[in-house]
Amino acid sequence: MTQGVETKPARVLVVDDQTVVREGIVMLLGLLPGLEVVGAAGDGEEAVRLVAELAPDVVLMDLRMPRCDGVEATRRIRTEHPGTQVVVLTTYADDDSLFPALKAGARGYLTKDAGGDEIVRAVHSVLSGDAGLSPSIQRRLLERLSDPEPPQKVSAEAPDGLTAREIEVLALIAEGLSNQEIARRLHVSTATVKTHINNLFAKTGLKDRAQAVRYAYTKGLVRPPTGGIT
Repeated sequence: MTQGVETKPARVLVVDDQTVVREGIVMLLGLLPGLEVVGAAGDGEEAVRLVAELAPDVVLMDLRMPRCDGVEATRRIRTEHPGTQVVVLTTYADDDSLFPALKAGARGYLTKDAGGDEIVRAVHSVLSGDAGLSPSIQRRLLERLSDPEPPQKVSAEAPDGLTAREIEVLALIAEGLSNQEIARRLHVSTATVKTHINNLFAKTGLKDRAQAVRYAYTKGLVRPPTGGIT
């Protein structure tokens, strides 16, 4: 009778700046078969240090953290420790989060509504050389790849320190879209749209959407309708 060879569990490092979230993920992973949590970090700097110290197989990486964010930490880990794979585990699924993380070297991308089975699959997928992407992220990538139109370029000079995504949101406000419509257009949550709007209002000193429309036209971020704007 041939005895099967026992497969070693995947050694995982958890990275998240929120203590309660980090501890919850560690507790969840401890209950899942095929995974062993070897450490936890509260930011990207600590993650890079622990990867050097512990040599985990996979890092479950949050994105938005102080000191060193998840994208920069992923880039450093994949450059300095190519034997360690990175699976992003984040709240955000917008393009500004997804594509920089994948370009930095992440092989997997999950949102925090993922279940335990999905996390296990993603970890083992990246260790076997495949991508560990949630179904929603796979759909987003396919939509982006199949879109024949490149993203519309706005002004090369970003006024008032606005980011490219904030300018994009501003242009959609000028088109008359509601927050819900902007969220659907950009494939992000309404909460994310509200955050972008609050940020761009704070940077520009705008008070309402009417002022935002005028600002977009006067700064040349969108073309005014025929006859101009009065």
